Amino acid sequence: MKEYKMRRGETLEERVPDLKGLIEEYFGPVSGTEEMNGHELYVVEEPDNPVFLRIIAGAATYSGKKDQLAVHFEERDAAEIIAEGHADAAQDAVAAKNDFLLEVTGRDAKSRRESMKRTVEDDAPDY
Repeated sequence: MKEYKMRRGETLEERVPDLKGLIEEYFGPVSGTEEMNGHELYVVEEPDNPVFLRIIAGAATYSGKKDQLAVHFEERDAAEIIAEGHADAAQDAVAAKNDFLLEVTGRDAKSRRESMKRTVEDDAPDY
């Protein structure tokens, strides 16, 4: 599961008041919720795109700091997808993930990568 920060000065609730609705718009109907790492997240058991096996997404809430978007995409093997002739679906899946993350966080792929890199560097032990 990955967690994504919002743009500076913005909160998840302000950016996306109906997170469940947005998840359904991008990936298909939410079939329930599941607890992961202490957060109650939405589950899409049968995503619209055949590349995805299952999607778990929602707000990761922490006391004393801003909520983050928590997402876990379970995907089928690329060779299997291509063998079944779903190469276009693979491109659509990448676009759907990036568009969803951009809409929710306000950050493009480059900005999200840089933020994750800084987080890893901040968490690295000092020797």
